[in-house]
Amino acid sequence: MKFIVLTLFKEIFEPFVTTSIIKRTIEKELVSIDVVDIRDFTEDKHNRVDFPPYGGGSGMIISAEPLSKAIDYSIEKLKSDNKDIKIIYMSPRGKVLNYNISKKLSISNNNYIIICGHYEGIDERIIDEYNVEEISIGDYVLTGGELASQVLMDSVIRLLPGAISEDSLIEESHTNNLLEYPQYTKPYDFRGRIVPDVLISGHHKKIAEYRKQESIRITKKFRPDLLDK
Repeated sequence: MKFIVLTLFKEIFEPFVTTSIIKRTIEKELVSIDVVDIRDFTEDKHNRVDFPPYGGGSGMIISAEPLSKAIDYSIEKLKSDNKDIKIIYMSPRGKVLNYNISKKLSISNNNYIIICGHYEGIDERIIDEYNVEEISIGDYVLTGGELASQVLMDSVIRLLPGAISEDSLIEESHTNNLLEYPQYTKPYDFRGRIVPDVLISGHHKKIAEYRKQESIRITKKFRPDLLDK
């Protein structure tokens, strides 16, 4: 799977691609992440890519011209893979990212171009011209789409076969519309709080039932809306 990220701030992605699980998946060639600077495609003599909105209003809008050239460049780079190319814009008005969306993206035979907006966003004609899918990571606004794009990529990449242990994915939060049960490790006694006896009983069936009931309890406490599903 390949990602090409279009941004005004390439430096934000350096620690993302050089640490932890993301770094290992790149080294295993399970995924590649290229970061492209939208400014490289502007013909403005001052190297500007953002301009005031027509009709007035606060903030600046990323112009359609340099952004479209960055998209066309990225499409050309991905064409030889014989995979569908999906363009995603990280947008506060998009559908909210959840486990099912991440899973769908991870199993699709797609490569992805991710647009990171900034300022007041991007020219609407880009969304119409390229049939762009808009995705949000929550009901709040960030200064740019860079962090949101990393959240999206991380949630997708970790689901790719070989990225992490399959056992780690089976019982984690949201895989079955339940939140994950509480986890414990050493020491057995932490300031008078001890590990539940069932977890050190060695009785696997009882442990499984305990964890299921704890998942239900935790979900009912923090996300009762998930139980309706």
